[in-house]
Amino acid sequence: MAPLSSRILLSGASGLLGGALLLSLKSRGFQVVRLVRGEASADDQIAWDPLQPLPPETVSGFDAVIHLAGETVVGRWSDAKKSKIRESRVVSTHNLTQALAKAPEKPPVLITASAIGYYGDRADELLRESSSPGSGFLADVCRQWEGAAQPAVDAGIRCVQIRTGVVLTRDGGALRKMLPPFRLGVGGNLGSGRQWMSWIHIQDWIGAVHHILKTDLLQGPVNLVATKPVTNAEFTKTLGSVLCRPTIFPVPAFAAKLALGQMAEEVLLASQRVEPNKLVTSGYPFQYSDLRRALSSILGK
Repeated sequence: MAPLSSRILLSGASGLLGGALLLSLKSRGFQVVRLVRGEASADDQIAWDPLQPLPPETVSGFDAVIHLAGETVVGRWSDAKKSKIRESRVVSTHNLTQALAKAPEKPPVLITASAIGYYGDRADELLRESSSPGSGFLADVCRQWEGAAQPAVDAGIRCVQIRTGVVLTRDGGALRKMLPPFRLGVGGNLGSGRQWMSWIHIQDWIGAVHHILKTDLLQGPVNLVATKPVTNAEFTKTLGSVLCRPTIFPVPAFAAKLALGQMAEEVLLASQRVEPNKLVTSGYPFQYSDLRRALSSILGK
């Protein structure tokens, strides 16, 4: 339980992960103030435009800041969509960290979102936080996204960029989109099925954020993935088994690319075998390292 004086500033609280984290923070006694677009409608909200500079005094006096806001990457990537994806991450992070760097009372820690898309498509290579960035649109965005926190780093704030994998939850995200066809018995591999999927249970994602908040030695990029990544074929087989359904209807790579273009190539078909090295070495106790157990807990099996 957090001291009642612990105040956290949170952006992206209306999103899937932000909403789940908000409930968890409040349940543990944190006072959470939300950065919201448009007008603030309550005392625990601060209005902001992510694409405009933020007055430093509005973000002063917090014990931690967690920045999760960003345009969804789901959907076909038109030039306009790409611009929104990039600006909502890079520009908003830069504006927020510029304000934090100039705030009269700076927070001891800033956690900013990132993604394992940083690594690009890397086949079977085992990827840790020290691995080099990959190539492609998402990798470029993630590199700029993380770099946008530099003003806060220069101001002496402990900054952590959380590189999140596929978050498994019943409330949304990839799993929710997969369940209808799998429950109908028409699920199957994506493409070859050989691409690696680095996943994490929503409870471990939340637990890892809490762990980062209280672990002063953690800084820089931290991979938020489970300890046992699986191939898409393994994921497909396990999900089908948990649901007691066959998985004999693969989605060919060309069909995925035809439907979603570059997004399919860089998100659905890219291979990222990521290891949570920093979480493990800092002593984070994973609740779910086994995929079958994780899926069973989520689906109530």
